[in-house]
Amino acid sequence: MAGLKDFAYEWLSDSDYIVAHTSGSTGTPKEILLPKADMTVSARATNQRFSITSQSTLAAPLSINYIAGKMMWVRAHEAGCNLLEMPVSNELTIDCDIDLLAIVPSQVESLLTQTDAPKKIRNLIIGGAPLSDSLRHKLIVKGFNAFLTYGMTETCSHVAISKISDEDNLFEAMPGISFATDSRGCLVINAPQYSFKQLVTNDIVNLVSPTSFIWVGRYDNIINSGGIKISPEQLEKSIKQFIDKNFYIVGEPDNKWGQVAVMIFEGHEDEESDILQTMRTNLDHRLCPKKAIAVDKLPKTSNGKIQRKTIGEIRNQAC
Repeated sequence: MAGLKDFAYEWLSDSDYIVAHTSGSTGTPKEILLPKADMTVSARATNQRFSITSQSTLAAPLSINYIAGKMMWVRAHEAGCNLLEMPVSNELTIDCDIDLLAIVPSQVESLLTQTDAPKKIRNLIIGGAPLSDSLRHKLIVKGFNAFLTYGMTETCSHVAISKISDEDNLFEAMPGISFATDSRGCLVINAPQYSFKQLVTNDIVNLVSPTSFIWVGRYDNIINSGGIKISPEQLEKSIKQFIDKNFYIVGEPDNKWGQVAVMIFEGHEDEESDILQTMRTNLDHRLCPKKAIAVDKLPKTSNGKIQRKTIGEIRNQAC
């Protein structure tokens, strides 16, 4: 694993902090300092949840430059167990038993082709970007004991997990974590063992209990179109039922409605009118995107998260 030794030296240094970088999916990537004490609390919570002991084997084919890769090292260090070195690649080979494997959605396909993978991987956690319904279904059919994760760099990786077989997509708190919501309906993370104690997010959720929630979408992505508030993430779920494309929904300024929803998809300009007509046929007209705009490639961060740039921002970058 490239950089693994460098991180080990950084962890074992006299500094109380680790330098980390946010992904940039919800804003400009930034450098932050994470207390080692917080990372230790997080690692112990994950080890407790998945019964990781000194006899366990962990693995993460993830960049050590990001929090997911760093935290797998810390979990192994805390448990005193083996951390299997794997190349950072979308082509994974599972040839031994693994108690906890952490991956991103782009690495799922390679697991699905390996007959013995569900038996060899005791627990599979998937984070970093949304998992498509298609991949989720394939993992369930294959028998993987897999979980989606919710968290961010600032919380030292996940603070909640959701079993992929849960139809409600219910996220449940990690040990020591509880939740509330603010006046906007956004998630508030209560973490008394961490240095930040409480963190107010921009994630709109349906709070089910103090330790569980259903994720709805990002508050800063909400599109206010003529007084109707549209969650791009929820609209995308609906559209994916009848359009098999890589795409996202973003708000664009509009003189009449204030904002309108726009679909930006990977494809060709000659597909735009057909896609728009398909959406008009299948969606409530109040929610239906007013435009469908083709691009060669969707803008993504270095670890695969879609950046919801407007078509104007995409074109300016191309100039």
